[in-house]
Amino acid sequence: MIRNTLLLSISLLLGSCGAHPPAPTDIAPVDLAALSAAERDSYLREAAAFFEKANIVGLPSLVECTLSGGAKTTCFSITVKPVPGDYTPGPWCPRNISDGKEKSGIWLDEGKIYDADGKFLQNLSDFYEDDEWQLFDPATGRVNVTDSKEKCAAAARPDVDEKYNNYCVECQLDYMPAESSVTYVIPVRPVASSNRSRTHGGAGVAINGIRLDEPAPLDAILDAHTLAPFDDCGGHVNLHVGYHYHAVTDCLVDKSGRTSGKYDAPVIGLAMDGYKILAHRLDNGELPGQLDSCQGHSSAEYGYHYHAGAAGSNRILACLSGQQGCSFEGSGETCDASVRRGPPGGGGPPPGATRPPPEPG
Repeated sequence: MIRNTLLLSISLLLGSCGAHPPAPTDIAPVDLAALSAAERDSYLREAAAFFEKANIVGLPSLVECTLSGGAKTTCFSITVKPVPGDYTPGPWCPRNISDGKEKSGIWLDEGKIYDADGKFLQNLSDFYEDDEWQLFDPATGRVNVTDSKEKCAAAARPDVDEKYNNYCVECQLDYMPAESSVTYVIPVRPVASSNRSRTHGGAGVAINGIRLDEPAPLDAILDAHTLAPFDDCGGHVNLHVGYHYHAVTDCLVDKSGRTSGKYDAPVIGLAMDGYKILAHRLDNGELPGQLDSCQGHSSAEYGYHYHAGAAGSNRILACLSGQQGCSFEGSGETCDASVRRGPPGGGGPPPGATRPPPEPG
Protein backbone atom coordinates (compact mmCIF):
# COMPACT_ATOMS: atom_id res chain seq x y z
CA MET A 1 0.00 0.00 0.00
CA ILE A 2 2.79 2.40 0.91
CA ARG A 3 4.66 1.49 -2.27
CA ASN A 4 1.55 2.20 -4.34
CA THR A 5 1.15 5.59 -2.65
CA LEU A 6 4.76 6.43 -3.43
CA LEU A 7 4.38 5.46 -7.08
CA LEU A 8 1.29 7.61 -7.39
CA SER A 9 3.27 10.51 -5.95
CA ILE A 10 6.28 9.98 -8.18
CA SER A 11 3.99 9.88 -11.21
CA LEU A 12 3.57 13.63 -10.75
CA LEU A 13 7.13 14.18 -11.89
CA LEU A 14 7.66 11.19 -14.16
CA GLY A 15 4.58 11.64 -16.33
CA SER A 16 2.36 8.61 -15.71
CA CYS A 17 -1.12 8.22 -17.12
CA GLY A 18 -4.26 9.43 -15.41
CA ALA A 19 -7.71 10.92 -15.80
CA HIS A 20 -9.24 14.33 -15.21
CA PRO A 21 -8.74 15.20 -11.54
CA PRO A 22 -11.33 13.54 -9.32
CA ALA A 23 -13.26 15.40 -6.66
CA PRO A 24 -11.31 16.19 -3.48
CA THR A 25 -13.33 13.63 -1.53
CA ASP A 26 -11.90 10.88 -3.78
CA ILE A 27 -8.28 11.76 -2.96
CA ALA A 28 -6.32 9.86 -0.32
CA PRO A 29 -3.61 12.20 1.01
CA VAL A 30 -0.02 10.99 1.06
CA ASP A 31 0.93 10.09 4.63
CA LEU A 32 4.50 11.24 5.18
CA ALA A 33 4.91 9.19 8.36
CA ALA A 34 4.00 5.99 6.50
CA LEU A 35 6.84 6.29 3.99
CA SER A 36 10.04 4.39 4.70
CA ALA A 37 13.43 6.09 4.47
CA ALA A 38 14.16 4.23 1.24
CA GLU A 39 10.88 5.34 -0.28
CA ARG A 40 11.49 8.95 0.69
CA ASP A 41 14.98 8.84 -0.80
CA SER A 42 13.67 7.32 -4.02
CA TYR A 43 11.01 9.98 -4.37
CA LEU A 44 13.40 12.84 -3.64
CA ARG A 45 15.90 11.60 -6.24
CA GLU A 46 13.20 11.57 -8.90
CA ALA A 47 11.81 14.93 -7.81
CA ALA A 48 15.24 16.57 -7.74
CA ALA A 49 15.86 15.30 -11.28
CA PHE A 50 12.83 17.27 -12.44
CA PHE A 51 14.54 20.47 -11.26
CA GLU A 52 18.07 19.53 -12.26
CA LYS A 53 18.51 22.86 -14.09
CA ALA A 54 17.55 24.88 -10.98
CA ASN A 55 19.93 26.60 -8.57
CA ILE A 56 18.82 24.52 -5.58
CA VAL A 57 19.75 25.68 -2.07
CA GLY A 58 20.40 22.79 0.30
CA LEU A 59 18.50 19.55 -0.17
CA PRO A 60 14.88 19.12 -1.29
CA SER A 61 12.64 17.58 1.33
CA LEU A 62 9.24 16.04 1.95
CA VAL A 63 7.14 17.96 4.48
CA GLU A 64 3.68 17.93 5.96
CA CYS A 65 1.55 20.74 4.52
CA THR A 66 -1.96 22.17 4.46
CA LEU A 67 -3.25 23.12 1.03
CA SER A 68 -5.42 26.09 0.09
CA GLY A 69 -8.65 24.10 0.46
CA GLY A 70 -7.68 22.74 3.88
CA ALA A 71 -6.43 19.32 2.76
CA LYS A 72 -3.56 18.04 4.91
CA THR A 73 -1.07 16.02 2.90
CA THR A 74 2.61 15.62 2.01
CA CYS A 75 4.40 18.25 -0.07
CA PHE A 76 7.69 18.46 -1.87
CA SER A 77 9.66 21.47 -0.59
CA ILE A 78 12.42 22.97 -2.70
CA THR A 79 14.38 26.17 -2.05
CA VAL A 80 16.02 27.79 -5.05
CA LYS A 81 17.96 30.91 -5.90
CA PRO A 82 15.85 33.08 -8.24
CA VAL A 83 18.50 32.97 -10.95
CA PRO A 84 18.42 30.60 -13.95
CA GLY A 85 21.40 28.29 -14.13
CA ASP A 86 21.28 27.85 -17.90
CA TYR A 87 21.48 31.45 -19.21
CA THR A 88 22.07 35.06 -18.16
CA PRO A 89 18.83 37.13 -17.90
CA GLY A 90 18.36 40.38 -19.83
CA PRO A 91 18.64 42.74 -21.54
CA TRP A 92 15.53 44.79 -20.76
CA CYS A 93 15.65 48.54 -21.45
CA PRO A 94 17.57 50.02 -24.37
CA ARG A 95 19.81 52.94 -23.40
CA ASN A 96 19.24 54.98 -26.55
CA ILE A 97 16.51 55.14 -29.18
CA SER A 98 19.15 54.01 -31.68
CA ASP A 99 19.55 50.65 -29.86
CA GLY A 100 18.17 47.60 -31.65
CA LYS A 101 16.53 44.44 -30.35
CA GLU A 102 19.88 42.89 -29.40
CA LYS A 103 20.16 45.52 -26.62
CA SER A 104 16.54 45.36 -25.45
CA GLY A 105 13.81 43.06 -24.27
CA ILE A 106 10.21 42.49 -25.30
CA TRP A 107 6.81 43.95 -24.46
CA LEU A 108 3.38 42.30 -24.47
CA ASP A 109 0.25 44.02 -25.70
CA GLU A 110 -3.13 42.52 -26.59
CA GLY A 111 -1.72 39.07 -27.21
CA LYS A 112 1.24 40.17 -29.31
CA ILE A 113 4.97 40.35 -28.60
CA TYR A 114 6.93 43.46 -29.58
CA ASP A 115 10.65 44.16 -29.46
CA ALA A 116 10.98 46.87 -26.80
CA ASP A 117 13.87 48.43 -28.69
CA GLY A 118 14.75 52.09 -29.12
CA LYS A 119 12.42 52.57 -32.04
CA PHE A 120 9.49 51.07 -30.10
CA LEU A 121 10.14 53.39 -27.13
CA GLN A 122 10.49 56.34 -29.48
CA ASN A 123 7.05 55.67 -30.96
CA LEU A 124 5.11 54.90 -27.74
CA SER A 125 3.01 58.07 -28.10
CA ASP A 126 1.72 56.76 -31.45
CA PHE A 127 1.48 53.15 -30.29
CA TYR A 128 -0.74 54.06 -27.32
CA GLU A 129 -2.23 57.19 -28.93
CA ASP A 130 -1.15 59.31 -25.97
CA ASP A 131 1.12 62.35 -26.33
CA GLU A 132 2.25 62.15 -22.70
CA TRP A 133 4.67 59.32 -23.52
CA GLN A 134 8.26 60.60 -23.57
CA LEU A 135 10.77 58.04 -22.29
CA PHE A 136 13.81 59.65 -23.91
CA ASP A 137 15.67 62.93 -24.30
CA PRO A 138 14.74 64.33 -27.73
CA ALA A 139 18.11 66.07 -28.03
CA THR A 140 20.34 63.05 -27.32
CA GLY A 141 18.05 60.06 -27.76
CA ARG A 142 19.05 58.84 -24.29
CA VAL A 143 16.37 56.64 -22.68
CA ASN A 144 15.27 57.27 -19.09
CA VAL A 145 16.12 54.03 -17.26
CA THR A 146 15.84 53.08 -13.58
CA ASP A 147 19.55 52.23 -13.45
CA SER A 148 19.96 51.91 -9.67
CA LYS A 149 18.39 49.89 -6.86
CA GLU A 150 16.80 53.03 -5.40
CA LYS A 151 15.21 53.98 -8.72
CA CYS A 152 14.03 50.41 -9.25
CA ALA A 153 12.39 50.34 -5.81
CA ALA A 154 10.65 53.66 -6.44
CA ALA A 155 9.34 52.77 -9.89
CA ALA A 156 8.67 49.01 -9.76
CA ARG A 157 5.56 49.30 -7.60
CA PRO A 158 1.86 50.11 -8.15
CA ASP A 159 2.17 53.68 -6.82
CA VAL A 160 5.06 54.74 -9.04
CA ASP A 161 7.04 57.67 -7.65
CA GLU A 162 6.00 60.60 -9.83
CA LYS A 163 9.58 61.54 -10.66
CA TYR A 164 9.93 58.18 -12.43
CA ASN A 165 6.95 58.64 -14.72
CA ASN A 166 8.09 58.23 -18.32
CA TYR A 167 10.87 55.81 -17.42
CA CYS A 168 11.84 52.42 -18.74
CA VAL A 169 11.79 50.32 -15.58
CA GLU A 170 14.31 47.56 -15.01
CA CYS A 171 15.79 45.94 -11.93
CA GLN A 172 19.05 44.00 -11.94
CA LEU A 173 19.68 40.71 -10.19
CA ASP A 174 22.63 42.19 -8.32
CA TYR A 175 20.17 44.45 -6.48
CA MET A 176 19.06 41.32 -4.62
CA PRO A 177 20.92 40.12 -1.49
CA ALA A 178 23.34 37.30 -2.32
CA GLU A 179 21.46 34.98 0.03
CA SER A 180 18.06 35.57 -1.62
CA SER A 181 16.03 32.44 -2.19
CA VAL A 182 12.45 31.32 -2.77
CA THR A 183 10.85 28.16 -1.39
CA TYR A 184 8.09 26.27 -3.18
CA VAL A 185 5.97 23.77 -1.24
CA ILE A 186 3.88 21.75 -3.70
CA PRO A 187 1.69 18.67 -3.07
CA VAL A 188 3.31 15.44 -4.24
CA ARG A 189 -0.11 14.19 -5.26
CA PRO A 190 -2.54 16.83 -6.57
CA VAL A 191 -5.78 17.29 -4.64
CA ALA A 192 -8.53 18.58 -6.92
CA SER A 193 -10.53 21.56 -5.73
CA SER A 194 -14.30 21.92 -5.93
CA ASN A 195 -13.73 25.58 -6.85
CA ARG A 196 -11.14 26.45 -9.42
CA SER A 197 -9.14 29.35 -8.06
CA ARG A 198 -6.87 32.09 -9.24
CA THR A 199 -3.23 31.57 -8.48
CA HIS A 200 -1.75 32.98 -5.27
CA GLY A 201 1.98 33.53 -5.04
CA GLY A 202 2.56 32.54 -8.65
CA ALA A 203 1.21 29.91 -11.01
CA GLY A 204 4.08 27.52 -10.38
CA VAL A 205 7.80 26.97 -10.84
CA ALA A 206 9.66 26.27 -14.08
CA ILE A 207 11.99 23.32 -14.59
CA ASN A 208 14.94 25.68 -14.06
CA GLY A 209 13.61 26.83 -10.68
CA ILE A 210 12.27 30.19 -11.83
CA ARG A 211 8.86 31.36 -10.69
CA LEU A 212 6.03 31.18 -13.24
CA ASP A 213 4.14 34.25 -12.18
CA GLU A 214 0.67 35.67 -12.38
CA PRO A 215 -0.11 38.21 -15.11
CA ALA A 216 1.92 41.40 -14.93
CA PRO A 217 -0.34 44.37 -14.02
CA LEU A 218 0.15 46.10 -17.34
CA ASP A 219 -2.52 48.74 -16.68
CA ALA A 220 -0.75 49.94 -13.53
CA ILE A 221 2.54 50.09 -15.41
CA LEU A 222 1.12 51.98 -18.37
CA ASP A 223 -0.93 54.42 -16.27
CA ALA A 224 2.33 55.92 -14.98
CA HIS A 225 3.70 56.11 -18.53
CA THR A 226 6.34 53.55 -17.64
CA LEU A 227 7.40 50.44 -19.47
CA ALA A 228 8.81 47.37 -17.68
CA PRO A 229 10.12 45.12 -20.47
CA PHE A 230 10.71 41.39 -20.17
CA ASP A 231 13.79 39.74 -21.60
CA ASP A 232 13.46 37.40 -24.56
CA CYS A 233 12.73 34.54 -22.13
CA GLY A 234 9.68 36.37 -20.75
CA GLY A 235 11.28 37.30 -17.43
CA HIS A 236 12.30 40.32 -15.42
CA VAL A 237 13.30 41.13 -11.84
CA ASN A 238 11.58 42.57 -8.81
CA LEU A 239 13.10 43.09 -5.39
CA HIS A 240 10.95 40.43 -3.69
CA VAL A 241 11.16 37.23 -5.72
CA GLY A 242 14.05 38.13 -8.00
CA TYR A 243 13.93 36.94 -11.59
CA HIS A 244 10.56 35.51 -12.63
CA TYR A 245 8.51 34.79 -15.75
CA HIS A 246 5.33 36.41 -17.04
CA ALA A 247 5.53 34.57 -20.36
CA VAL A 248 6.74 31.16 -21.50
CA THR A 249 8.92 31.41 -24.61
CA ASP A 250 11.24 29.01 -26.40
CA CYS A 251 13.85 29.50 -23.67
CA LEU A 252 12.08 26.83 -21.62
CA VAL A 253 10.71 24.78 -24.50
CA ASP A 254 14.05 24.37 -26.29
CA LYS A 255 15.80 23.21 -23.13
CA SER A 256 13.24 20.50 -22.32
CA GLY A 257 14.71 17.98 -24.76
CA ARG A 258 11.36 17.15 -26.35
CA THR A 259 11.72 17.66 -30.09
CA SER A 260 10.73 14.33 -31.63
CA GLY A 261 7.16 15.40 -32.39
CA LYS A 262 5.57 12.23 -31.04
CA TYR A 263 4.75 13.46 -27.54
CA ASP A 264 2.02 15.69 -26.14
CA ALA A 265 4.26 18.73 -25.50
CA PRO A 266 7.44 19.65 -23.60
CA VAL A 267 7.09 19.91 -19.84
CA ILE A 268 8.11 23.40 -18.74
CA GLY A 269 7.23 23.40 -15.05
CA LEU A 270 5.06 22.39 -12.14
CA ALA A 271 1.94 24.26 -11.03
CA MET A 272 1.42 25.19 -7.38
CA ASP A 273 -1.29 22.52 -7.14
CA GLY A 274 1.11 19.77 -8.30
CA TYR A 275 -0.09 19.28 -11.87
CA LYS A 276 2.47 19.60 -14.66
CA ILE A 277 2.59 22.63 -16.94
CA LEU A 278 3.38 21.90 -20.57
CA ALA A 279 4.34 24.22 -23.40
CA HIS A 280 1.69 26.22 -25.23
CA ARG A 281 1.95 24.13 -28.39
CA LEU A 282 2.19 20.38 -28.91
CA ASP A 283 5.38 18.75 -30.15
CA ASN A 284 3.97 18.73 -33.67
CA GLY A 285 3.43 22.50 -33.56
CA GLU A 286 -0.34 22.34 -33.24
CA LEU A 287 -2.40 23.87 -30.46
CA PRO A 288 -3.88 21.48 -27.87
CA GLY A 289 -7.62 21.03 -28.15
CA GLN A 290 -10.43 21.04 -25.60
CA LEU A 291 -8.69 22.88 -22.78
CA ASP A 292 -10.79 23.74 -19.75
CA SER A 293 -11.06 27.18 -18.15
CA CYS A 294 -7.72 26.68 -16.37
CA GLN A 295 -6.01 25.68 -19.64
CA GLY A 296 -5.94 22.04 -18.59
CA HIS A 297 -6.91 18.70 -20.06
CA SER A 298 -5.94 15.03 -19.84
CA SER A 299 -3.72 12.91 -22.06
CA ALA A 300 -2.58 9.30 -22.01
CA GLU A 301 0.99 10.37 -21.37
CA TYR A 302 0.54 12.84 -18.51
CA GLY A 303 -2.96 12.51 -17.14
CA TYR A 304 -4.42 15.89 -16.21
CA HIS A 305 -2.07 18.81 -16.92
CA TYR A 306 -1.99 22.43 -18.06
CA HIS A 307 -0.71 24.15 -21.17
CA ALA A 308 0.95 27.54 -20.71
CA GLY A 309 -0.77 30.48 -22.36
CA ALA A 310 0.64 32.01 -25.54
CA ALA A 311 3.76 34.07 -24.83
CA GLY A 312 2.03 37.33 -25.78
CA SER A 313 -1.02 36.70 -23.61
CA ASN A 314 0.51 37.83 -20.28
CA ARG A 315 -1.13 34.77 -18.72
CA ILE A 316 0.79 31.57 -18.04
CA LEU A 317 -2.23 29.96 -16.32
CA ALA A 318 -5.78 31.24 -15.99
CA CYS A 319 -6.52 29.40 -12.73
CA LEU A 320 -5.73 26.21 -10.83
CA SER A 321 -7.88 23.08 -10.77
CA GLY A 322 -6.33 21.75 -7.57
CA GLN A 323 -5.67 22.95 -4.06
CA GLN A 324 -2.41 24.86 -4.11
CA GLY A 325 0.60 24.81 -1.86
CA CYS A 326 2.80 27.72 -0.79
CA SER A 327 5.67 29.84 -1.99
CA PHE A 328 7.60 32.25 0.20
CA GLU A 329 10.85 34.18 0.34
CA GLY A 330 13.66 32.35 2.10
CA SER A 331 13.12 29.01 3.79
CA GLY A 332 11.99 27.47 7.05
CA GLU A 333 8.31 28.43 7.00
CA THR A 334 5.52 25.90 7.45
CA CYS A 335 3.07 25.73 4.57
CA ASP A 336 -0.53 26.39 5.49
CA ALA A 337 -2.04 27.72 2.27
CA SER A 338 -5.53 27.71 3.82
CA VAL A 339 -4.48 30.90 5.66
CA ARG A 340 -4.40 33.53 2.96
CA ARG A 341 -1.49 35.92 3.04
CA GLY A 342 0.14 38.53 0.88
CA PRO A 343 2.58 37.97 -1.95
CA PRO A 344 4.90 36.29 -2.63
CA GLY A 345 3.50 33.49 -0.46
CA GLY A 346 0.51 31.25 -0.95
CA GLY A 347 -2.34 33.74 -1.08
CA GLY A 348 -3.50 36.98 0.46
CA PRO A 349 -4.16 38.16 4.02
CA PRO A 350 -6.83 36.62 6.27
CA PRO A 351 -10.32 38.09 6.01
CA GLY A 352 -10.41 41.53 7.57
CA ALA A 353 -6.68 42.05 7.29
CA THR A 354 -5.09 44.74 5.16
CA ARG A 355 -3.85 43.39 1.85
CA PRO A 356 -0.53 44.86 0.74
CA PRO A 357 -0.47 46.17 -2.83
CA PRO A 358 0.68 43.60 -5.41
CA GLU A 359 4.13 43.85 -6.90
CA PRO A 360 3.90 45.38 -10.37
CA GLY A 361 6.69 43.25 -11.77
